[in-house]
Amino acid sequence: MSFVKFLGIGSSAPEKVLSNLDFEKMIDTSDEWIRTRTGISERRIAESNIASSDLAYEACVKALEDASMDIEDIDGIIVGTITPDHIFPSTACVLQSQLGAKNAFAFDVSAGCSGFLYALHVAKGMIQGGTNKNLLVVGAEVLSKIMNYDDRTTCILFGDGAGAAVISASDTPGIMSSCLGSNGDYWDLLWMPAGGSRIPTSEESLKNGDHFLKMEGREVFKEAVKALESSSLEAIRQAGITPDEIDLLIPHQANYRIIDAVRRRLELPEEKVFSNLDRYGNTSSASVPIALDEAVKSGRLKKGDIVVFSAFGAGFTWGASVVRW
Repeated sequence: MSFVKFLGIGSSAPEKVLSNLDFEKMIDTSDEWIRTRTGISERRIAESNIASSDLAYEACVKALEDASMDIEDIDGIIVGTITPDHIFPSTACVLQSQLGAKNAFAFDVSAGCSGFLYALHVAKGMIQGGTNKNLLVVGAEVLSKIMNYDDRTTCILFGDGAGAAVISASDTPGIMSSCLGSNGDYWDLLWMPAGGSRIPTSEESLKNGDHFLKMEGREVFKEAVKALESSSLEAIRQAGITPDEIDLLIPHQANYRIIDAVRRRLELPEEKVFSNLDRYGNTSSASVPIALDEAVKSGRLKKGDIVVFSAFGAGFTWGASVVRW
C-alpha cells in the first residue's frame, strides 16, 4: 500500500468584510456580545455573482502552484460543500470545467462542516487503492447565500471561503490516519429545510424562510465537543502516537469555546492550537483547509511536524486525521 501526502495547499476568500460593528447596525447585537460568545470579529462575504465553484477555483490554482503541478496531472476532484452552485450537476464538475481538468473525474461530498475531511478520507483510500495518483481535495462554501440576516443566532456565525489541497501517492508517510463518524438521529438540529425532494421550492417555502440555515445551537455545541474529542483521540490512536507528540491541532473553526474545550480535553497547550476564527467565522467545509493554508504560510506548521485535523458538522458528521507534514 502506498503512502499519501499533501503536495500543495491554497485558499481563497472574498474581499468584502462583514464586521461585528456592521452587525450592530443590522440587528440587535454588539461587537462585545459576539466576540465573548463566539470569538468572531469579522467574516468574509461573497458578492452576489460569486458561487462556491468560483472561490474553489482560486484556491485550486494556488494549491496547484504550491505543488508545482499542472492541471493535466490531476486525475480526480472531490469537493466538500453544503452550498453547491446548483442541486445538480456537482460543483466539482463545474470546477473541473473552470480548471480545464480534462483527465479528472469529479464529484461532491455533502457532510456539512466535516466535508473536507470526508473528501480527504475518500481521496486517501482511492490513492492507496492504486486507482489514482494525484487528487484535488476541496472545501468550498458561500454560506451567506443561505443566511437569514434577521436571525441573530445564526447570521453572526458564518462566512464564505474555500480551501484546496493537492494530495498524491508518496514513498514516505504523510497522512498517518483518518477516521469518520456520524449520527443521523440529529439530522434536524442543523439543516436547511427546503430546496430538496422533501420540501420542494414553493411560494410557501419561500414565505416561511425554509431556504435559510436553521440551527439548535446549544445541542450542536454539546455534541460537537464530544465528537471532536473522540474522533481526534481515535485518529491519534490509529496513527500510533500520543497527544503530547502533536505539534499542531487545526480544528473546525466554529466557536472559540468549542475549540478551547477540545484543546483542554486533549491536554494541549494553547500554542499548539491554530485558529483564524476571529477573521473568517465558520466557513463550514472550507474552515480546516483555509486554516491549514494560513498555518503553513505563517510558519506555524513546518515540514516534519505532526498535525491533527478535526471537524464536526450537520448530519451530525465528524472526522479527524493525523498528518506528518
